[in-house]
Amino acid sequence: MKGMKIMFAIMILSMVVALLWDSLPVIPDAVHFVLDPTAGKILNWNVNIGMLFMIAIITLITTILQKYLTDQDVLKGIKAEQKLIQQEMKLAKNQPEKTMELSKKSLELTMQAMPITMRPLVYTIIPFVLFLRWFQAYFTVNPVKIFGFFSWFWAYILFSIILSSIFRKLLKVH
Repeated sequence: MKGMKIMFAIMILSMVVALLWDSLPVIPDAVHFVLDPTAGKILNWNVNIGMLFMIAIITLITTILQKYLTDQDVLKGIKAEQKLIQQEMKLAKNQPEKTMELSKKSLELTMQAMPITMRPLVYTIIPFVLFLRWFQAYFTVNPVKIFGFFSWFWAYILFSIILSSIFRKLLKVH
């Protein structure tokens, strides 16, 4: 439970940082100082390749952190148990009491896995929020569509989902 309190505090802090972006100039100034000469140069060189490159780097870092900051064996066991419960639920679909019991077990397993899977978020949420705010500022000044039709936000969402699934498979992350 202590871990969830820390997680909640970090989430609140990240929201405060995001909300203070416009009213506390030191935050965007510091982020621009770091990212303009690096990520900004990459985007200025080629917005499509640059965006894909940055999404790949961010997604790879978060996937690596997820792999090494979570107990993969425990997560693998929980997922295997949930898979068995799902199979049992299919067999017991005509037995509401049994289905309810199995649903309850599945929920307990999900609640067991949540603190384990959320642990890497503690290390990545604030940099992630700052990166998103920087992207927003960059693409406000440089209104360009990624590959001709994606906004930066939708490009980030789409390509991070695709790359995340690739990296998770390659790195065997559960």
